[in-house]
Amino acid sequence: MRRISAIFIAVCMVLIAGSLGAALFLGAGLDARTAAIIGLAALVAMALYNTINNRLRDRTDLGDQIADLSRGTADLARKVAELDRRMTATDARVESTVSRTRGADDPIAVEIGELGGLVRQIAETVAAHEAALQNRAPVAPRPAPVEFTPAPAPVVAAPPPAMDAPLALTESDAVNRFQGLSRENIGELISRAADANRIDLYLQPIVTLPQRKVRYYEALSRLRTDESEIIPAGEFIDYAEATGLMPKIDNLLLFRCVQVTRRLQLKSRDVGVFCNISASTLTDAVHFKQLLDFMDANRALSNALMFEFTQEAYRSFGPMENEGLSALAERGFRFSMDHVTDLRMEPKELADRWFRFLKVPAKLLLNKAATAQSDIHPEDLADLLARHGIDLIAERIESENMVVDLLEYDVRFGQGFLFSAPRPVRAEALQSGDAGKLSGDSVTEFAGAGV
Repeated sequence: MRRISAIFIAVCMVLIAGSLGAALFLGAGLDARTAAIIGLAALVAMALYNTINNRLRDRTDLGDQIADLSRGTADLARKVAELDRRMTATDARVESTVSRTRGADDPIAVEIGELGGLVRQIAETVAAHEAALQNRAPVAPRPAPVEFTPAPAPVVAAPPPAMDAPLALTESDAVNRFQGLSRENIGELISRAADANRIDLYLQPIVTLPQRKVRYYEALSRLRTDESEIIPAGEFIDYAEATGLMPKIDNLLLFRCVQVTRRLQLKSRDVGVFCNISASTLTDAVHFKQLLDFMDANRALSNALMFEFTQEAYRSFGPMENEGLSALAERGFRFSMDHVTDLRMEPKELADRWFRFLKVPAKLLLNKAATAQSDIHPEDLADLLARHGIDLIAERIESENMVVDLLEYDVRFGQGFLFSAPRPVRAEALQSGDAGKLSGDSVTEFAGAGV
């Protein structure tokens, strides 16, 4: 429509200019050339006037549109402010409702706390009576201790070990075993044990609380000497680290952990394995490449196999170690931290580095004096970690009283000698010819603990 109007105006201006020239030529007696020039000048003048007039009208229209847009923006801002006010009021009402709900649940929480206190008093009274009876009649039979079951779910007790395992050496025995040997000789002893396949794999269950159903296993290493003596990992790991043997030992144990995990997955998809890895393995170019290739072939186990590092090792991680963690995380594997000595940590940082489990000694959680200087209060630790997708596991649990106290901290998993000691994996269960098949009809045949 606007184009038709412009064409009509142009035609009119041409007719007016032509008529003016004809009138000057015929009526005024001007020559044709002069009349044509005057008519053309009139046409140019009308064209300029029309252009300027259109520009002014467009500017006025544009100004009106900008004003309308400004008013619309102001209205939108007012509506957003009103919506924000309503949301704030709604949040306040929700928080008030939640507070009233929590207030209604407070009597139940008080009763549960009183019941917990009564249970602890009963346990302390029974222990005092038992000690008194022992002092009066040492040869008399001891009464059965009272066991407290926090939940109606049945307690899953660990069955007897599937094979007689040689007892591990105490710390003093291990020291005596290495006494008189130089660092090089100790390294040769550990290297020979690794070459002779005498770095044995032990499993210790991690159970749910309070049901005590086995949910995970932790894989532990033990060195078996030529005399069939068993040396725990804590006694030879430092020597293996110093002599550069840990990457080799880690790869050997990881291969066995994969075998065990495959067997566990055949029995239950809910059971996983924690495999301890040394920080030096992450920086060893040859062995870590072999580890990554092996993990590439076993990506299907990423939900059931977790790599575990100590808190001390985690705090010493550099760029190479972090790059190794990222490489494993890209393959779907997640991590755990153990040997925690203090609670000065940032859960978000752990979660960003793909840590999904944190193992804290039960005594550290329950020792109020030791945790007074920590960044996180033990009672809030489980909830804080859960908000970042990290599960808290209390380890080294040795008594029923510890279990009762840990339940008040909302600890969902426990590990320790109270539930089961580490048990050796059967040798025939780790045949290299079949990495995915372990002998026996149940996991108890190679782990010595119930599932």
